[in-house]
This record gives sequence, structure tokens and C-alpha cells, in this order.
Amino acid sequence: MKEGMYALSAYQVASIRILSAGLVLTPFALKALKQVPRNKWLLVILSGLLGNFFPAYLFCIAETEIDSSLAGILNALTPMFTILVGISFFQLKANSTKILGVIIGFAGLCLLMLSGKEVSFNNLSYAGLVLLATLFYGINVNMVGRYMKEVGSLNIASLAFVFLIIPSSIILYSTGYLNMALLNNTVLKATGASFILGVLGTAFASIIFYMLVKRAGTLFASMVTYGIPFVAVFWGLLYGEQITLLQVGCLGVILCGVYLVNKK
Repeated sequence: MKEGMYALSAYQVASIRILSAGLVLTPFALKALKQVPRNKWLLVILSGLLGNFFPAYLFCIAETEIDSSLAGILNALTPMFTILVGISFFQLKANSTKILGVIIGFAGLCLLMLSGKEVSFNNLSYAGLVLLATLFYGINVNMVGRYMKEVGSLNIASLAFVFLIIPSSIILYSTGYLNMALLNNTVLKATGASFILGVLGTAFASIIFYMLVKRAGTLFASMVTYGIPFVAVFWGLLYGEQITLLQVGCLGVILCGVYLVNKK
């Protein structure tokens, strides 16, 4: 997202992200239309909107004004929203141990973010956009886990994103993207970053996520947000960054939380 927004607007990055995901999954959509029951089509489309379309724009807009670390911390509220929405509307059963695990994991993530760099709390109104996105994630994961267990993960993703091609294309066109110097190296690089984000971080990631929801349950699947710091630390090591013992300890706290959530 950051690489894309060096030359493109938040709306353009989000639109290219969703559009590229839809295009790469188009070959699978025809089969999905035949295999997904018609009474599930609306749920699939709603899943695409709540799980990808709206959050894509909300996160991009938010990150134009708030610190990435703050966005990362707020994104980790997804498991908590999953519990709240699940218990309130989807008859989700979460005992005290699982709730404690979510809280411990979130605490570990906050400590890890704070140990790495100072978090800026300027423009907190934009933080509400991230909170809204995580609420949508919580609704989506519960909806998929309860109503679409029998629908294939590839079918859900391909059908959802193909329906999103039209709205994302309209938004991209309305931003004046086609009037930009598209062959300019900076614009090409930003477009490429947005495309990769759509194909890998959205299309393929969504398929894997839908699989995880159905195999491991809604609450455990939502805990993938706690895995982001491990990936961040891995990239940091590759780029020669120093990892402190405090940060390693925070990762251990996160793992304890994940263990408690998955404990039978």
C-alpha cells in the first residue's frame, strides 16, 4: 500500500488491488457460478464486500494520515470483533480461555509495536476507518464460518472478486487514472506494487483464509492478524535490522495467546 501510494491516490491503489484480484480469478469464476448454489450468491458477494472491498479502501485512506504501527495495532482488533460479533449474532461459543488468549495476543502485539518505534497518535479520526474495517472482518469471518462451510474456498473468492471488478473499475476510472502518465517509471512501479498486492495479498490470501476459516474455525482464523509481526521481523532480519530481546519476548507473548485460543 505504501509503495503504491507514492504515486497513486488511496482510491487508485485500492481499486487496482481489487481489480487485479478479480482479473486473476476470472478463469475460475465460470466454474464457481455452476458450483455455488444460487441461494448463496448474495452471501458470497457480501463476503467480498465486507472482507475485501470496503477494507481495501478504508485501510488505504487511513494510512494517508495515520502511522503504520497504529494501523497494525488496530488491525489486531479483528479477533476481538470476531468474538463480539460471533457471540452477539452468530452463536459463537468462546470460553474464558479463548477470550483470555485473544487479549494476551493483542497485548503482546501492542508491546511489540511500541518496542519497535514510536507510534504517532495524530489524526486519530482516521483510526476509526481501520476500526470499521476490522469490524467488517469480524462480521465476514463469522458469516463464512457459519453459512458457507459447504462452498469451496476458490469458488467463494473467484465469484466474490469477479463481482467486484465493475465497481472497482468505475472508481478507478473516476479518479482519472487513465489520464495519468502511465508509462512513467514511478507510476508503473506504484501500479505494479498495487497489482502484486491484489494478486498475492488479496486473491491468493483470501483463498487460503477461507480454507482456514472452515478448517480451524472462525476465531482461530481471525488470529492470523497476530502473525503479521512475525513476517515483519523476518523482513527486518533480511534487511539487517536489529531485533531486541524485548521484541522476541513480545513474539512469545503473542504465541501464548494463539495457543490459548486453539487450546481444546
